[in-house]
Amino acid sequence: MFGTSRRCGRPPLTHGRHSSDGFLVPTVDDRSDHAPRTPPALETGQSGGPACDPAPRGRGARRSRGSGALRATPSGLDSAQCSQTVSVQPGSTYTLSAWVQGSYVYLGESGATAQAATTWTPSASTWQKLSLTFTTSSTATSATVFLHGWYGQPAFLADDVSLVGPSGGGSTTPGVPAVPAGLTAGAPTTTTVPLSWTAVTGATGYTVYRDGTRVASVTSTSTTVTGLTASTAYSFQVSATNAAGESARSSAVSATTASGSTTPPAGGLPTHALVGYLHASFANGAGYMRMADVPDSWDIIDLAFGEPTSATSGEIHFSLCPQTECADVESVADFKAAIAAKRAAGKKVLLSVGGANGQVQLTTTAARDAFVSSVSSIIDTYGLDGVDIDFEGHSLSLNTGDPDFKNPTTPVIVNLISALKTLKAKYGAGFVLTMAPETFFVQNGYQYYGSGPWGGQNPRCGAYLPVIYALRNDLTLLHVQDYNSGSIMGLDNQYHSMGGADFHIAMTDMLLTGFPVAGNTANMFPALRPDQVAIGLPASSYAGNGYTAPSEVTKTLDCLTKGTGCGSYRTHGTWPGLRGLMTWSINWDHYGNDEFAKSFDAYWP
Repeated sequence: MFGTSRRCGRPPLTHGRHSSDGFLVPTVDDRSDHAPRTPPALETGQSGGPACDPAPRGRGARRSRGSGALRATPSGLDSAQCSQTVSVQPGSTYTLSAWVQGSYVYLGESGATAQAATTWTPSASTWQKLSLTFTTSSTATSATVFLHGWYGQPAFLADDVSLVGPSGGGSTTPGVPAVPAGLTAGAPTTTTVPLSWTAVTGATGYTVYRDGTRVASVTSTSTTVTGLTASTAYSFQVSATNAAGESARSSAVSATTASGSTTPPAGGLPTHALVGYLHASFANGAGYMRMADVPDSWDIIDLAFGEPTSATSGEIHFSLCPQTECADVESVADFKAAIAAKRAAGKKVLLSVGGANGQVQLTTTAARDAFVSSVSSIIDTYGLDGVDIDFEGHSLSLNTGDPDFKNPTTPVIVNLISALKTLKAKYGAGFVLTMAPETFFVQNGYQYYGSGPWGGQNPRCGAYLPVIYALRNDLTLLHVQDYNSGSIMGLDNQYHSMGGADFHIAMTDMLLTGFPVAGNTANMFPALRPDQVAIGLPASSYAGNGYTAPSEVTKTLDCLTKGTGCGSYRTHGTWPGLRGLMTWSINWDHYGNDEFAKSFDAYWP
C-alpha cells in the first residue's frame, strides 16, 4: 500500500509525459475538397494532453508537415494520452488519420458517437498510417480526438493528424441556443435527484441550477444532483450553452428528497472519522507503536497486514511484528487487551488484508472458503470489528469478455464478493467493511474497464468497481488511495495529478457523483453516500508519493463539504456528510509529530 515501508512501499512512480509539438491536432475543413489542414500554431505545442513535449530534433521525429512530431512516454499506470476537442456537424461522416511510430499506439475519437471509435497498431518500427472513419450522432457538435500508447511501453511518436469531413461551423458564428424544454425530475433518494431534459440544437453543454445556484455543467441531457438533505424540497432549472453564450433558464421543476428513515449499515462511527493504518506485523523507518499507545484521534485502526500463505491459497495469516525486528513489541495478551480497550472507547479495530506485498487471488471456491475461514479466525482471536480490503498489484484483474461491472463473471471478482458477503452475514449489522483501492482500480474506470472491447487494455483497469458495486449496501467506508497514482481523468474530462487539493476534489467528486464506466453513459457506476467515503492521503512526505500539505487538505474539505475554495474544478454537489480522511499511516504520522491527526482534529473538533 503505502509509502516507503518494507512491507508496504514501492518505488516512486514515473508518470508518462505527453508531448504536444507535432500533435497536429485535427481541424475539420470547410473547403469543398475536404482536404485536411492543420493550423501552424498546433505544431508549436499549443495543444495536446498534459505535459506534452516535442520530439527531439535530428531523430526522425518529423514525418512531413509542421515543425515537429508528438512524443509521449507511457508509465506503468499512465497510457500517455493526448487529446483535443474539435467542432463537428451532427449526422456527418469523418475520416481521422495519423502517422505513428512505436509499440501499441492508439488513435481514436470519443464524444461524437455512441461508443468510442479506435484503431491501433501493435508495432510500427517506421512511420505507419492509422486511419478510421466514423459517423457522428444526430446531436453531436464536438468530438474528442486522442492518441495514446500503452502502460509500460516505450515512447511513441505521432505526426500529421488530420480529420477530414464537414466543418463544425465554418465561418458561421452560432447563436445562443434555445431554452431547454422538458425538464423532469426522476425518483429522488435521501441525498440525490436525477434530472433529464430535451436536447437543444446547437448546444454544446448544459448548466443545472438548484434554487438559483449553479451546481453542475454537463454535456449530456441528464444528470443527478447529489449532496442534498433528506426530506427537503428543491427547485431546479437548466440552461443550454455554446460558444456564443448561455440561454435563459428553463421553467423550474420541484422535487423533494426522500426521508432519512433508511439508515446506513451500522458501524458506530462518528459523523467525521479519522482512519489510519498501524504497522502491527512489521517494522520500518517509522518505528513500531504499541496498540495501547495509539492516540485517541484515530477512530478506525487498521492492522497492517493480514497476508496470504500464497497468492492463490486464500488462507490469510496475521501475527505481531517479531521481537527481532520490533524490540518494543508487546505480548499477544497485551495487544488483545489494548484492542479491547480501544473498542470499549468506541474505536473500531480492523484486519487489513493485502497491502503492496500481499497479493490475494481467490481463483477458486476453495480459496474463497479458506479466505472466509482464516479471516474469521483472526477476527475472533483478536476481537476485531471487521475487515479492510487493501488488494493491490495483481490481486484483482478482469478476464477478457467480462465487460459488465454489475454482473461480473471473473472468478477472483465473484469469489471475493461472495466471501465478503459471507463474512457480513456471519457477523451481522455491526460488521465494519472498508476498502482501500488505488485510483487505477476505481476512478480510472471512467476511461477504461478491463481489457476493453478490443482486448488490448490492462485487465486491471477499474477492477474494483464490481466489488464496490456488489457490496454497496454493506460497505461501511471506501477510502481510495489518492497517492502513488498516475494522472487520472476527472468528470471534467481533464487530467488531474496528485499532491494538491485539485486531485482530491476531482477524485472524490467522481465517487459522490457517479460516472459512466469506460465512457458508456448506459453503464453508470452509481454515486456512493457521503458517509461511505473518506479521502486517502499519505501522512507525510516519507509515507508515499503525493503528500498533500495541511493547507491543501483544508481546501479540499472546504470545497467538498462547504462548496468554497474549489478552484477551477466544479464539483457536482456539496457533501457536508463526507465521512472523513484516511492515511498511511498512524506510525508515519507519529514520526511527523502527529501533524495529520492534529489537522483533522482542528478541522472537525
